[in-house]
Amino acid sequence: MVIQLQLQQHSRELNMPMNEVVIDGTKIGPNNKPYIIAELSANHNGSIERALKTMEMAASMGADAIKIQTYTADTMTIDCDKPDFMIEGGLWDGYKLYNLYREAYTPYEWHKELFQKGKELGITVFSTPFDETAVELLEGLGAPAYKIASFEAIDLPLIKRVAQTGKPMIISTGMASLEEITEAVFTARNNGCTDLILLHCISSYPSPVNQANLATIQDISIRFECIAGLSDHSMGTVVSVSAIALGASVIEKHVTLSRDDKGPDSEFSLEPSELKTLCIDTAAAWEAIGQAGYGYKQAEKANLRFRRSIYFIDDIKSGEVVTDKHIKRIRPGFGLAPKHFEQLIGKTVVSDIQRGTAARWEHFRS
Repeated sequence: MVIQLQLQQHSRELNMPMNEVVIDGTKIGPNNKPYIIAELSANHNGSIERALKTMEMAASMGADAIKIQTYTADTMTIDCDKPDFMIEGGLWDGYKLYNLYREAYTPYEWHKELFQKGKELGITVFSTPFDETAVELLEGLGAPAYKIASFEAIDLPLIKRVAQTGKPMIISTGMASLEEITEAVFTARNNGCTDLILLHCISSYPSPVNQANLATIQDISIRFECIAGLSDHSMGTVVSVSAIALGASVIEKHVTLSRDDKGPDSEFSLEPSELKTLCIDTAAAWEAIGQAGYGYKQAEKANLRFRRSIYFIDDIKSGEVVTDKHIKRIRPGFGLAPKHFEQLIGKTVVSDIQRGTAARWEHFRS
C-alpha cells in the first residue's frame, strides 16, 4: 500500500497519466491505431537467414515492430543437472534449462545485422534484455526501446538499469502479483522511465482462452496510469482483437514463417497470413470503438428516408375531420413523426389532400 501511494504521487509529479508513448517516431496510445509487435523469439531456429526472412515477412504483413531477445544460456542460468534445473510438463518438457536457452538464444553477433535489417525494411527493432550485459550491447546498437519479459518483471535491478537508459519501457506482467507489478512500475519510474507501457500477459505456452482475463487491461491502465496492452500467447488472433475493445494499445504476438518447421516457440506463433489478419482486424476493432454518441451516423443518412412517418392513405377534402382511416404510420420517412399520430386524429384539414401525401403541419387547422 505504501509503494502504491508513492507511485501515485510520483505519477502526479511526472504529469501522468500518459496518453501517448513514442517509440522510434511512432505514436502509441488510445488515440492511435494499435501498435503490433512481432516477436521473433527463438523462431529463427538457429539460422540468421531465417531470422532475416521472418523480419521481411513481418514488415510486409503490417507489423509495426520486430522484437528479439538478448541473452545467452550463461546469462540465463547455469549448466546444472539438478532437478531444479529440469523442466517438467508443458511445451518444453524434459529440457534442461541451460540446453533450452542454448538452443533458443539469438547470438549476440547477429544483433547488428538484425538492427540494420530493420532500418532497411523501415520497421522498428528492439529487444528484451535479460541481464545488464545485454543492455550494454543494445545501447551500443541504439535500441529505441526495451521490453522486460514477464519472468524478469521481478528482477528490479534489471528494471532499474533499463530505466536509467531513459528509453521507453514495455513490461509484461505474466505471473506477477499486484504488489510485484507495483514494485516494478515504481522502480522504473523512480529511475528515469517516463514512457511506460504495461502488457497484460498469461505466461502459459500456449495460453488458454478461458483464462485470458482481458478485463485486467483496463484495470492496469487506470491503476498504474499508463498505456496498457497485451502480450498474447493464445492460439489464433481472437484474444488479441478482443483486447483492443477493452483498451489495449499494444499487441505482442510470436511469429514464424511456418509452424511446420517446428522450433521452441512455433506452436503458439502466428504464420504470415495470420499476422496480416491480426494487423487488419486489430486496426478495424480500434476504428470501430469510436466515441460514445447518439443520433444517426453519416453512413446511416441515406436510410433515414426509410423510417416510418405519417402519410395520408385516403383522399380527403378541405374541411373534413381526420380519422384513422385517412392517415397511417408507414414507410418512407418524409412525413410527420409517428409520435404525432394520435394528435392528428380529430384535426381538420385546410385543403384537398390526395392519397400518398406526407403529412405536414400546414395541412391542418391549428
